[in-house]
Amino acid sequence: MKLLREKIQDEGIVLSDGVLKVDSFLNHQIDPELMKEIGLEFARLFKKEGITKIVTIESSGISPAVMAGLELGVKVIFARKRKSLTLTDNLLVSSVYSFTKQEENTIAVSSQFLNKSDRVLIIDDFLANGEAAKGLIDIVKKSGASIQGIGIVIEKSFQKGASELKNSGYRVESLARIQSLRDGKVSFVEEFEEVKA
Repeated sequence: MKLLREKIQDEGIVLSDGVLKVDSFLNHQIDPELMKEIGLEFARLFKKEGITKIVTIESSGISPAVMAGLELGVKVIFARKRKSLTLTDNLLVSSVYSFTKQEENTIAVSSQFLNKSDRVLIIDDFLANGEAAKGLIDIVKKSGASIQGIGIVIEKSFQKGASELKNSGYRVESLARIQSLRDGKVSFVEEFEEVKA
């Protein structure tokens, strides 16, 4: 997605060979116009899958997921990371390790919002080692719903997450695929490689 790549080039900050900071438009401050385009693109990619629910994880996955949900006309569920007085019964729970925060989180979704007839699209902001996606897959499987695909805003192709998910049989669609963050520069997987993938 050209617009997203340009935004990453213009505003992304490479903190190390493994960490890209995109706080100015995705992870802290949100660019609504960009999120709208991201939502449109996810909707285009998955429109034939009969999606009935979108599942994401708080908090950075919510914006792109809501925009895709708006376009697809479906509800969006976000897995909570923190315990809540109102989220206590009939929970679908999984554990996720955060690479950027270097901590383990328990994530939860109320079982009342997912059922066996749901066809789920998982959306997240980043895909690196795939921990968040695997946690969300675990929750969706526990509900009995089927997973129709995984939509990722930014994929770090040099880490194992995407290949592991694809090897497990999941359709993964990433809007920007980063090949490297070496020497403080972002380099992307070339367009022709993306078509083959």
